[in-house]
Amino acid sequence: MSNRILIIAHAPLASALRDCALHVYPECVDDVIALDVLPHAQPEDTLAQAAHTVGNAVEEGLLVLTDIFGATPANTAQKLVANSNAKLIAGVNLPMLYRAVCYREEPLDALVARALTGGTQGVMQVAITAP
Repeated sequence: MSNRILIIAHAPLASALRDCALHVYPECVDDVIALDVLPHAQPEDTLAQAAHTVGNAVEEGLLVLTDIFGATPANTAQKLVANSNAKLIAGVNLPMLYRAVCYREEPLDALVARALTGGTQGVMQVAITAP
C-alpha cells in the first residue's frame, strides 16, 4: 500500500506542485493531495478541511509537505499530524516531491529520508560557462 502525500501550502503552490507531479507521474493521482491555503483563511477551517481531505491516511501512512515553517500552512499541518503516524516536512520543492512520489511505497520513515535527500540535492548553484 502506498503512503499518501499531502501538500499544504500558500495558494496556488500546493496545486501547482501536484500538477507537476501528475505531469511526470500520472499514476499518482490518488496518492498526491493538494490543499491551497487562501489568504485570510481561518486556521481552524483549514485544519478541518485538511483532516476531511486525508481521512484515515493520517494513521495509515501520510507524508505532509508544506512550504514555509512557521506560516499558517505549516502550523495547520503540525496540528494535523500531532499524535498520529503521519510525518511533516517543511520547505517543499519539486525535487523533494518527485522523490517522495517515486518512493511512496517505502516505509514512512524511509520515505521522509528519501524526500529530504531529494529536496536538498535538488538545490544547487549552476555554473554558467561562456560559449
